[in-house]
Amino acid sequence: MKSLWNILLATTLCLLLPLHTSASPASDDQPSARYSNGHTCVEKLFLKTTCYLVIRMFGPDLVKLLSTAMNADVVCHTLEFCKQDPGQSLCHLYPLPKEPWKFTLKKARQILKKSPTLKHTRSSSDVCSLPFLAKICQRIKSTIENSVPFKDGDSDKYSIFPTLRGYHWRGRDCNDSNKMAYPGRRPDNWDVHEDSNCNGIWGVDPKDGIPYEKKFCEGSQPRGIILLGDSAGAHFRISPEWITASQMSLKSFINLPIALTNELDWPQLSGATGFLDSINGIKENSIYLRLWKRNHCNHRDYQNISRNGASSQNLERFLETLSRNQLLDHPAIVIYAMIGNDVCKGKVDPVAAMTTPEKLYSSIMQTLKHLNSHLPNGSHVILYGLPDGTFLWDNLHNRYYPLGQLNKDVTYAHFYSFLNCLQVSPCHSWMSSNKTLRTLTSERAKQLSNTLKKIATSQKFTNFDLFYMDFDFQEVVDEWRKRGGQPWQLIEPVDGFHPSEVASLLLADHFWKKVQLQWPQVLGKENPFNSQIEQVFGDQGGH
Repeated sequence: MKSLWNILLATTLCLLLPLHTSASPASDDQPSARYSNGHTCVEKLFLKTTCYLVIRMFGPDLVKLLSTAMNADVVCHTLEFCKQDPGQSLCHLYPLPKEPWKFTLKKARQILKKSPTLKHTRSSSDVCSLPFLAKICQRIKSTIENSVPFKDGDSDKYSIFPTLRGYHWRGRDCNDSNKMAYPGRRPDNWDVHEDSNCNGIWGVDPKDGIPYEKKFCEGSQPRGIILLGDSAGAHFRISPEWITASQMSLKSFINLPIALTNELDWPQLSGATGFLDSINGIKENSIYLRLWKRNHCNHRDYQNISRNGASSQNLERFLETLSRNQLLDHPAIVIYAMIGNDVCKGKVDPVAAMTTPEKLYSSIMQTLKHLNSHLPNGSHVILYGLPDGTFLWDNLHNRYYPLGQLNKDVTYAHFYSFLNCLQVSPCHSWMSSNKTLRTLTSERAKQLSNTLKKIATSQKFTNFDLFYMDFDFQEVVDEWRKRGGQPWQLIEPVDGFHPSEVASLLLADHFWKKVQLQWPQVLGKENPFNSQIEQVFGDQGGH
């Protein structure tokens, strides 16, 4: 896979080089037309470059192999994207060829005997080894590892660039040359002269001389939303159109640059911090958008500090990227939602690698102490329990996987087995035909949820209230059935594991209603001046 990864990285770098070499960003609220047009142009170049490089390097050999009726498994092993280590069982997604595997593989390699492709796939060269790309590669790596914006002129952890941990992940900066202007802070001198908290409300009402921020927001109890989550919270998604030939077109890949520079996550559409309209047309909004509708003074005050592979055991590595000043900023609602990786492992023996209740207790207490030293007084923290992932196998195993829909030859059971064989499954223990293993995993998940509940009911902190909420996916399933939907539609079809956008928004709806019913103080007041804010400031500068 290394050669293909180098191509994707190289074209991602092409996308970023104009940004990296551009002049300092403007400080106005809206990105300039030049910036927007340039970004669109580079995205188109990215798509063309990626397509050209992949087809030029692999196209001829792919055609040769496929024209001789070799299936995808044979192609993958022949081009050495897939490898079988000594002693490892053969991992295959499709039914094996009728002829012996070694004979088939030898035959395929004979077809490509004089092909230069194998030289490329065996090459250990790394695009980041090029001197002029080393620095930007290091910055991209740092951005992903540290979960901070790639483009941040004033180092306040907010950006005017959407991806690479930019405003798709946390509210857009309104002045990227002033580190004292950022979403979520208390207004500086009621924002008489400029917008210091990026909510789009500033200036003075000429009718009475009262600052708009004071008139519309004072006493309204503004607050932000912060998610500490994993790939589910970040809304990991691989589009089915990218791998399904019958659905594939150039339009299918129009969002590929955004996806790659967002780590294949879609936080801008997530149930916690999403701010864009649903691509599925579902009416429910994210928690952030509901907070904004409740009080327009909350505009842009969101942070999605989620990460693929995150768990209670590695959260401390990027928890420091949370941006909240106890003296200068508004309180926040923090949702801790590590819903999978403490029990989900890709290893052969996943049970031994699961987080124990004792380890969870220790790590959660460390996290809460950190939050207590950083969150403004009056904040709220909600610990979210783990789901019962037996839902996955029960509802998907006998359905056809996207790659198997055409010939009806690959089910999710086959797909899960393939990932487990490669030891790259996002959750070997739930995505398994082994019912005992699935049951053990759910039992451990329940133990960890009970630990979170115990902490929430027994611990007190000076700067925030602490609550616990069950991850009740069955309520979401029941609601979706009432609307005529099917349970399998609540899971992302390509990875067969993550909640779909529909599921994320229904979970957000369930979360909101429960908080509203049990702990209404968490959400703050409804602002009676929302309509006046709209009249004066329109969309408040957008997102």
